[in-house]
Amino acid sequence: MKTKFKNILIGITFLFSAFIAADGLNKKVYVIPIQDVIDLGIPSLVNRGIDLAESNNADLIIFDIDTFGGRVDAATQIKDSISSTEIETIAFINRRAISAGSLISLSCDQIYMTGGATIGATSVVDMSGSKQSEKSQSYMREEMAATAEKSGKNPDIARGMVDEELSFEYLVVDGDTLQIDDIEGRKEGKLITLTTELAIKYGIADGKGESIEDVLSSLKIEDYNIVTVDENWSENVVRILTNPTVSSLLTTFGTIGVISELYSAGWGIGGTIGIICLTLALGAGYLTQLASSTDILIILSGLALLLVEAIAIPGFGVFGIAGIIILFYGLYLLLIPDVPVSPEIYSEALDGFSWAIVVGIFGIIFILRLIGKSAFFQKLVSSDSNKTTLKKNFKNRSKVE
Repeated sequence: MKTKFKNILIGITFLFSAFIAADGLNKKVYVIPIQDVIDLGIPSLVNRGIDLAESNNADLIIFDIDTFGGRVDAATQIKDSISSTEIETIAFINRRAISAGSLISLSCDQIYMTGGATIGATSVVDMSGSKQSEKSQSYMREEMAATAEKSGKNPDIARGMVDEELSFEYLVVDGDTLQIDDIEGRKEGKLITLTTELAIKYGIADGKGESIEDVLSSLKIEDYNIVTVDENWSENVVRILTNPTVSSLLTTFGTIGVISELYSAGWGIGGTIGIICLTLALGAGYLTQLASSTDILIILSGLALLLVEAIAIPGFGVFGIAGIIILFYGLYLLLIPDVPVSPEIYSEALDGFSWAIVVGIFGIIFILRLIGKSAFFQKLVSSDSNKTTLKKNFKNRSKVE
């Protein structure tokens, strides 16, 4: 009996040990998609994915990249997050990594590309597609070069992706000197864009694969568990709220709603809508690092001056005017990226903010008129009017008696 029990115990121990050993052989691979337009919601997804990978002791993080680019400040945040993790990172360029996508790809330890994929064309442009100032180009050029150099890639090619005027004829790749004769854009004075084959030839990409499984096979990883980190609802909401148009409208409706409420009796729907809009705009901006503590302090200072004007000082004077100017300035700062930009970006932000104010004013007037014509509002006004009439009649009767 004892021998039988002992054998069973040994068997259970053996199976448990085998299970632990097998689990230890499986590599934990986390896949984080970076696709479509790179906006301020993507860094939140990347940070959450990296945190999950680190907390679960992942062996590898693969970024599934397919993008034409997007915001420079968002790409810089993503690059910093990738560079700071101790886990090995792979950029899997699934078709294209253009503009800001190139910076993100170069920040990874290795780059793999599908057949027919492209990487490059990283010049900084404004909303209309026009090239920004030399200050912005210089920032991006050296950011690309430093990122490439840290990952063991050629910094000259990285610079050439940003600056079409950069001139060089030779590259040193793996100790060999290669003459540049087939890089697209090099001879024509245009931005460098590399196909998969050329990226591998010149040491920008480390290999080719048509799927994540192909990439893992190239890395000699046979036993693995893949965990895909998808966007959650909160990240989707943040992406919507940080859209320039939506953000401008939120700040405009919020400002007008709060100001109108401060100079009216009691507290109504305008002030409530204003507070909600400002909270959404500032909260989304703070979460995506678009709104700094200084920006929020400026906005709160403007609101404080308006509050002082409305409560402590009758009429509308210096405090009210100063409060509006400071509040609008703080809200305008929310539209400016936290990276060097050209004067055109400031001009575009001002134009967008101005249009948002105009649209917001007309929008509030339109909404108030709709509310004023609604049956519920008419009934509410009628009810208040009846109450006032009853109070007056009661007072008159009291005087007569």
